[in-house]
Amino acid sequence: MKIEELIEKYKENGKITCASCYKIATKLKITPKEVGDKCNEIGVRITDCDLGQFGKKDFVLDYEKEIVDELEKLADEKRRVRCKDARELAKKYNLKKVRSAIKDNKFDVIYCELGVFKEKKRPRAYIKTKIWIENQKGELLFGQGKTEILELIDKTGSISKAAEIMGINYKKALNHIKILQKNLEDELVIPKKGINGGTELTLKAKEYISIYKQLKKEIEEFANERFKELYLKKLKGKK
Repeated sequence: MKIEELIEKYKENGKITCASCYKIATKLKITPKEVGDKCNEIGVRITDCDLGQFGKKDFVLDYEKEIVDELEKLADEKRRVRCKDARELAKKYNLKKVRSAIKDNKFDVIYCELGVFKEKKRPRAYIKTKIWIENQKGELLFGQGKTEILELIDKTGSISKAAEIMGINYKKALNHIKILQKNLEDELVIPKKGINGGTELTLKAKEYISIYKQLKKEIEEFANERFKELYLKKLKGKK
């Protein structure tokens, strides 16, 4: 079959997925760029990037820490990884795990092999905030890292699995929880009932997570709006 016929076969509603483009390239033994160029030529939009850069794709929590380590080695000083390098890494693990690691660890993908983009445009300046809650003694009550551990425990049902995903040992994860429970004077995790065991969050822990995330969201939204008003306006028109 010709390239146009295969594109027509795989497209839906005038669009074709990134995965289908690679299938076509493999079938015809041509480069992905040739498929991307032909899609552009005949007006078929490419969607659902395998590396999660655009469109809709599933993500996972339980990817190996080694994926992040290898992405760090592949990335430049701006945490950008070439599409070709990321896809090579996916052959060793799998695409879903690699794109999840890219998303969670704030890597960018550049030089799409299909030619959809070279680099993603970024604002010239942006604000970053870090929010945590302390008691009167300056002891940590809640913060982003501690919230992440609890959320992973809730999703995996295990402290050890949550620790593995975060790239820390079980003892360190458990110590984080103990510190939170001591400072909050509340129980956050309890053993799961049943033969399979494991750990689950208390209702109080879920309440703390919800409040912290809402507070963080509102503070970040306010900070971003004020940043645009006070800083970005001054940058307008400047290079």
